[in-house]
Amino acid sequence: MRKYSRAIAIVLVLVMALFTLTACAPATGGAGGTEEAGTGYSTIIILVVLVVVFYFFLIRPENKRKKQAAEMRSSLGVGDTITTIGGIVGEIVSIDDGLYTIETGEDQVRLQITQWAISTSGVSKNTK
Repeated sequence: MRKYSRAIAIVLVLVMALFTLTACAPATGGAGGTEEAGTGYSTIIILVVLVVVFYFFLIRPENKRKKQAAEMRSSLGVGDTITTIGGIVGEIVSIDDGLYTIETGEDQVRLQITQWAISTSGVSKNTK
């Protein structure tokens, strides 16, 4: 769904822009007064629909992903296996005031990372 949402949003923007341009185009013929008043309302309606579409296709899913990532990061504990945004895989050894110390590889190299640098969490070794 994520890869299609951007394409859908782009198509909707182009369609809305087309409607906006046609609604703002000067009327050819007719009584004049009633058509010009209608174009203002249709432009406002199109812009409101555009904002609603952007909210449901782009903003809302992104906020949901951020919330899930924050919940995952706050639920981590010592012994959990994590992957950083840089691709480093390690096991959490200690947590101290927002800094996570992880141990990587057989050489037992320890790295300190911040909470926001954690991308995903793996299977906890404590549960095995």
